Amino acid sequence: DCCGSEKKISRVFMFADPNLLSEAVCRAIATEIKAARTSQCPRSCMIYVIERSLQEGLKEHCDFKTLRAILQEKPLDVIEHCFQQVVAATEHAGSDVNAEYNQYVEELEKIYSALLSTSGKGVEEAAPEGSPDIPLPNPQISFHLWTDEDQLWKELVLFLRPQNQACVEDSLSQVLLDSFEIQGMGPDFDGSEQARFSVLSTDSGIERDLPVPDDEAPEAEHSRLQRKGGVKKRGSTLDCLPLLQTGSNGQEAKPAGKLHRKCGSSVMEPIAQIQRLHKAQVVVLGDDRVLGRLVQAYYSLRKRESRRAYLTPRLKVQFYYVPLMEEQPSSCPMEESALADQTEPCELAAYLGRVDPWYESNVNTLCHMIPKLATMPSTPSKTSVSDMFIMDVIAYYVRLGLQPIYFQVYTVKLFFTNEGLEPAEDIFLVELQVTLEEFDPSRDNLLMKKKTTVEVPGTDITLMYKKVLLSNREKEETASLRSTGLVMKAVPSNETEDLVCLNVNTAEIVKTANLSGRSYSLVTNKIRTRNIKMQSTDQKSFTVCLDKDSRRVYKNVTGIEVFPCLEPSYCLQKTRARRISLPGDEDVGLAKYLPKSLLLPINTFAGITQ
Repeated sequence: DCCGSEKKISRVFMFADPNLLSEAVCRAIATEIKAARTSQCPRSCMIYVIERSLQEGLKEHCDFKTLRAILQEKPLDVIEHCFQQVVAATEHAGSDVNAEYNQYVEELEKIYSALLSTSGKGVEEAAPEGSPDIPLPNPQISFHLWTDEDQLWKELVLFLRPQNQACVEDSLSQVLLDSFEIQGMGPDFDGSEQARFSVLSTDSGIERDLPVPDDEAPEAEHSRLQRKGGVKKRGSTLDCLPLLQTGSNGQEAKPAGKLHRKCGSSVMEPIAQIQRLHKAQVVVLGDDRVLGRLVQAYYSLRKRESRRAYLTPRLKVQFYYVPLMEEQPSSCPMEESALADQTEPCELAAYLGRVDPWYESNVNTLCHMIPKLATMPSTPSKTSVSDMFIMDVIAYYVRLGLQPIYFQVYTVKLFFTNEGLEPAEDIFLVELQVTLEEFDPSRDNLLMKKKTTVEVPGTDITLMYKKVLLSNREKEETASLRSTGLVMKAVPSNETEDLVCLNVNTAEIVKTANLSGRSYSLVTNKIRTRNIKMQSTDQKSFTVCLDKDSRRVYKNVTGIEVFPCLEPSYCLQKTRARRISLPGDEDVGLAKYLPKSLLLPINTFAGITQ
């Protein structure tokens, strides 16, 4: 029972975008998950626990071969009774600080002796063997093809439903989903947004229960039953306490000039410790494009929870990333330009591998290995437990990947050629590419012959940004240049650039003049900033691509603004506080304690070690 009892449960949700991975890879992963699920029934899992506990507790006094033979011949009810005895002994030893280890061993000896006494002679005379390799049960894993924008949130809601309801109902009730829909929620929470508060009635709602005036006869009103208007009551701040410990674990916005990401403990003690009963471990498979989809789903989930905390009080959500790459992904227009060599499909995974050697050796090796295994011919032993390589590595990752590394999410606001269109807002995690003009690399360093009009590639643009300095200061800068495009990277390319900022690389056209004539060349400039505005000065439009995904391309754009994405719960509380505080007040009320920036945590083995 997920909600009606105190039993803690966890599940691994594995998501793959069918538009990014081939059908063969998705089928291979789904087949292995199904095989792992069927090969580990409750009986085998209980036997694994009994064997491991007795072997570790009794050491050389445990005849493992005899023990395994005895357990294999026992009926299920005996196995379950023995399992409960082992669990009870282990829990008692772990909960009682005064309990001695010898008492725990004695309890295990009693269980072991009882099993030996009920076995047959042929089993008792079995020859002992060396220390065996006892496999650990795989976690409960479900595989999902990511076809719906709200699929992550829906699966987590399904996970928290009562078990008896899940047995009766195969699909998620539309009434349940509609009850959590947030109507009219914009991309941000500005001061003009109408706050929505719950309505609390202070009386029974029946007019006859109200005090009766002296000049009115009570008998004439007894037959009239109608509802009275309720009194608006602002939501309690206690409803927002779970949001203090979600997302970035209470991490506040990191100032410019500081190390880009921190791992492990929170920098702020939450007001109230809330123990979440269940755990969901979300594993995404693919290249950087699937991370762009993940951050969109995460942002949508945080917006829902900021309005109505349904998942947050009861569920701890952890994110894991397994890079997969079959072939070169479909390129954005910018990848054909002078900055094409700066684009690689799995930049975030490469960064995690540089800072965490265990991630590099255990997870990054799957990038090309899983697609190769998917195309290998199947064998009769393909579904055996010993051949489940993919599930073994992923189970190892979700068990021991306990240290999150936080990545800043950025918001981009786009202005279009058609002034009648409202500016659009979107978010990205890894990269933003801007293509100002179709660029032919063969034209680089061409000699311009003397003509009346010389056609120079690129577009004149103006950049306004706050330059990030190592001294933890920001300097206002404005630059006008002619460029063919630029790339904004949120993930640093090496450890020396590991700062909280965007690395903006611009392909600038530099004109030169010499004795043989006039020419131009391309020069790559680098800018470090957290906030940047870009505007086309000669009325030419450009194209914007987010997180290297050709499905997330905006055309006919004339200007953009990029800045760190704010945590939705912070925006909501700041909007509510603004209604009761004086203008100009900074972060009053609960907003002072909520994380300001939206950070996506990706779990690794050791966090940042290098």
